[in-house]
Amino acid sequence: MSYLAKNYNRKKISFVRGKGSYLYTATGAKYLDFVQGIAVNCLGHANPKLIKTINKQSKKLWHVSNAFQIPEGEKLAKKLCQKTFADYVMFQNSGAEATEAAIKAARRYFYSIGKPNKTRILCVKNSFHGRTLATIFASGSKKMTEGFGHVGGFDHFIFGDHKSLKKKITKNTAAIMIEPIMGEGGIKVVPDWCLKELRKLCNKKKILLILDEVQCGISRSGNFFSFEKSKCIPDIVPIAKGIGGGFPIGAVLMNKKVAAGMTPGTHGSTFGGNPLAMAVGNAVIDIVSSKKFLKNIKELSKYFFSNLNLLQKKYPKVIKEIRGKGYLIGIQLYKDQTKFIQKLMNKKLLTIRAAENVVRILPPLNVKKNELDQAIKIIDKVCAKLK
Repeated sequence: MSYLAKNYNRKKISFVRGKGSYLYTATGAKYLDFVQGIAVNCLGHANPKLIKTINKQSKKLWHVSNAFQIPEGEKLAKKLCQKTFADYVMFQNSGAEATEAAIKAARRYFYSIGKPNKTRILCVKNSFHGRTLATIFASGSKKMTEGFGHVGGFDHFIFGDHKSLKKKITKNTAAIMIEPIMGEGGIKVVPDWCLKELRKLCNKKKILLILDEVQCGISRSGNFFSFEKSKCIPDIVPIAKGIGGGFPIGAVLMNKKVAAGMTPGTHGSTFGGNPLAMAVGNAVIDIVSSKKFLKNIKELSKYFFSNLNLLQKKYPKVIKEIRGKGYLIGIQLYKDQTKFIQKLMNKKLLTIRAAENVVRILPPLNVKKNELDQAIKIIDKVCAKLK
């Protein structure tokens, strides 16, 4: 008998401890975890440096109100701004809060310059931007919004339909918000040229560009942000997941003109930017943004993709396509992925689903080569039984 609400269809398995890329059950069964809290544990389970950081900070200070200055938050904000396009940061607790705050910042900007009617946000249909009331309607998914009334202010275009995108921009459009790599939507990568054109379009229409990097950011693509290679410069970027390495942290990064609209009282968060979270965030960013760390992601993920593509050629009737970038990976199947994911789990490899019959693979960013090899062998065995 569970007293938890039934809003999750949980698998009948639980884990008592984790170490690196692995999770362990109470009976000692060992699973290769390529879910990692859905792209959250960027440094794996029980990372020694993060344990040390949390232990050290927990003995000093956990929480104070944002009515006071928080040095750990000032330090992390500075690092984020120095490494990115951003001039200012607002800390939150999650990805949904970060995207919600990004929407608020975009609307508030136009209000602050005397254009209060520019409030609509244009998004990809069936994308994913969180589970708050506003963000489920931003996502444009009938399944997610069913039974929750209606929250206005969002328009949608179909992924890749550039004519539809341009037609949907009106005099009331404030911003375009997209994921540079769609996560829940099926690991679909927006091409670099498309991101560049989006920036040009936003400049032409004098609207803002929001790039949601909650899942694809924080070095998961092999670059600190997945849009970096395109040279596209956004106005607002919400982040979360990997920046805390498993500790709840969200943030909104923004340029100077957008930040000017966020005056005292326009937004707040009780827990956002607390000293304990900020200490963890500082430790994470120092590790995952180093050139050596990023180089390793690029090299090993290229190796992993190469092997996955070989499996696609070996089992062309099972695997339709290998998608993604870095360690945000999707195996698109011809059939429903439910049984495939279960068969992987039976062989001690944990993965998770995404739209379009995609099996999502999200290793920790410090995954070892032999662990990638182990995953390839398991996927190969499952494919062999289904061909």
